[in-house]
Amino acid sequence: MLVGERMTKPVITVHPATSLPDALELMRKEHIERLPVVDKHGELVGIVSQGDLLKASPSPATSLSIHEMTYLLSKLPVEQIMTRKVITVTEDTPLEDAARIMVDNQISGLPVLRGKEVVGIVTETILFSIFLELLGARTAGIRVTAAVADTPGELANLTKAIYEANGDIVALGTFSGDSPAKGLVTLKVAGVEMEALKKAITPYVESIVDIRTTRGA
Repeated sequence: MLVGERMTKPVITVHPATSLPDALELMRKEHIERLPVVDKHGELVGIVSQGDLLKASPSPATSLSIHEMTYLLSKLPVEQIMTRKVITVTEDTPLEDAARIMVDNQISGLPVLRGKEVVGIVTETILFSIFLELLGARTAGIRVTAAVADTPGELANLTKAIYEANGDIVALGTFSGDSPAKGLVTLKVAGVEMEALKKAITPYVESIVDIRTTRGA
């Protein structure tokens, strides 16, 4: 799955001269937390977050009056507080690469570029929704997490055992285990009773870490 398939588009942007109050009001109105900043040619020149704007808001410790602060902030353009070195991705970036970039750089959103044009944005909210899909969080079934030996063919044996027990795998995710020789597999399975599922998979896993019935949502 690529960024272009799941990014938010069209993206809401502001110009460098947009005032802080206008940018903050736009964020509140659209329920968003960041705004790419583009110049008159539509090219990305920065990004501003809700946190940036709130940090620039009046402090109770200021010696200025509320009227003076309101006036000064009304004149403050976002270009004075925006981040200028913006980390971006393209539409053909794999979503897992976008997630890695966000985690490694401790950021919660990435503008998506086509050439120099901003065509979308990918956010942590989008990645969370994909995580829900991958693990079948909204689908009813039996959720099982098992420790599996990290050797060729083990996952194939496990899924075959579920198939032969008439189970329907509706979601599957693999994760690192507590040692290089062992991994964790989380599956959501429908169409089979819990005891039958446990019996079917036990010969093909090192241990069943957790198993439960979920209703989905």
